[in-house]
Amino acid sequence: MSVWNQDRYIKAWNYASVAHNGQQIPGKEIPYINHIGLVAMEAMAAVAHDPIERPDLLVVCALLHDTIEDTTTSFADIEAAFGLDVAKGVMALSKDKTLPTKEAQMIDSLNRIRKEPKEIWMVKLSDRITNLQAPPHHWTKEKIAKYKNEAIVILEALGEANRYLADRLSLKIKEYQQYE
Repeated sequence: MSVWNQDRYIKAWNYASVAHNGQQIPGKEIPYINHIGLVAMEAMAAVAHDPIERPDLLVVCALLHDTIEDTTTSFADIEAAFGLDVAKGVMALSKDKTLPTKEAQMIDSLNRIRKEPKEIWMVKLSDRITNLQAPPHHWTKEKIAKYKNEAIVILEALGEANRYLADRLSLKIKEYQQYE
């Protein structure tokens, strides 16, 4: 096992910082880059607990996971800057917003993620762990329950990728039930 390449990590962090510049976490006055950093931290903790084959792919994709979905960044942009494997991973992690429902988008994304290396699965697990913090105050109990149930679907679909992240997500799901 090797660790991630620090120069690629810094390049991906700077790239994500520019791509997400000015964005905030919905419902909060926190810069969106905070979310990106938290996802990367979850991914790095997983590597520390459970060595994996391609930690560099994991960390770089964690840093870039929302660039295609939430910015003007394209697949070609990511491929040119970080290579095909990273671009494919980030694309798999991006919801297809042309699909009619959030449920259809989630199922499609999970199907695409499952075709990628386990490191990409781990990014999605890390992302949902990070997102299971206190929900925005304007969310209804129904929306909160639906979000928790999505987390269960993600865990069932991708949990086999990494025991540490699966255990963390399972714990976060249990803790999130307090908001229902």
